[in-house]
Amino acid sequence: MKNFRFTWMEFSGSLGDLGLFLPLVIGMTISCGLDIGVIFILAGLMNILTGFLFRQPIPVQPMKAIAAVAITEQLLPDELVAAGLLIGVILVASAYFVNHIDRLVPKAIVRGIQLGVGLKLMIKGASWIGRIPLVGLDSIISAGIIICLLFIFIQRKQPILLYIFLLGFVMIYFISPASYANVRIDFPHFYFHWPQASSWAGGLLKGALPQWPLTLLNSVIAVCALSSDYFPGRGIAPKKMAWSVGLMNLVCVPLGGIPMCHGAGGLAAQYRFGARTGGSVIMLGVLKLGIGLFFGGAILTLLQNYPLSILGPMLIFAGFGLAKAAKDMVGKKSDMAVALVTAFVILGVNTLFGFLAGIGCVMIIRGSSLQKNKKG
Repeated sequence: MKNFRFTWMEFSGSLGDLGLFLPLVIGMTISCGLDIGVIFILAGLMNILTGFLFRQPIPVQPMKAIAAVAITEQLLPDELVAAGLLIGVILVASAYFVNHIDRLVPKAIVRGIQLGVGLKLMIKGASWIGRIPLVGLDSIISAGIIICLLFIFIQRKQPILLYIFLLGFVMIYFISPASYANVRIDFPHFYFHWPQASSWAGGLLKGALPQWPLTLLNSVIAVCALSSDYFPGRGIAPKKMAWSVGLMNLVCVPLGGIPMCHGAGGLAAQYRFGARTGGSVIMLGVLKLGIGLFFGGAILTLLQNYPLSILGPMLIFAGFGLAKAAKDMVGKKSDMAVALVTAFVILGVNTLFGFLAGIGCVMIIRGSSLQKNKKG
């Protein structure tokens, strides 16, 4: 079928988002005492459902703002569940007016968001590469990985990311062979978790409110804009995307999952590495499902030692794929100014402030144009 191809190239492309998925999942698992097997199972199921629903390589990612708070401030498990449920309710409610927001937000601001988030991913990937020792196996492999990734621009008919991803597990064996000693059959431990009354305020203030604008702008509006760019005539409606993210969290978070979303960066990464149909994320979902069902928490040590020399370049290329969407602003002075202001404030502060700065820039430019017209 046209919208479902199950090929090695599609599978290779589906791995493009792992540079963002793995570090956040591992960090949240350790910080909040979660079962990584359950997280993989639920994320895998959402990948499969997403593939069938959208028929495009739409990713399933951890929510970045909530993940950052959970990792850096050790969000309590109850607060994490409360944050996920609240953001789910907020997004389902937002679905009823997100189309109006989408029509009102200028394209230059959407491109600025894509540029800013893309640059952030590239900087993060570069920082991971910077942590690799200048000498040794990891640094040598890192150089080889970057060269191989550059090969993608020349020859795209090979599932090169699949080969590189598997190479990472070979590297673990040589760099940290003890990691494989803990890999064994380990079934997940499901549970239903409802937060205590005292956790709702923390979940709302620490997690849901900071996450909402980021999700609405990057995981709904921006990803739908990118979907329209990649698949003309088949772009996904923002309302449908908001419903998907909201329901995904309402179902998964109480069962031991983490707050999840669909991200423009993930779509750019998977498309960049060869994913073109819903079959790609369905295959990735089956892989996650298998890992979660049979290895559970035993896979954590192995994934913690996954080489930065692979994750770093993956993140850089994911960021580049997202940032380059702003190229259609080149030559349009006003639009370019708005996009750059939005992107630079995102880099310096966050997505919400970048969006507000972009709106301010649009108002200044329009006000200036009105003044010129009056004088004319």
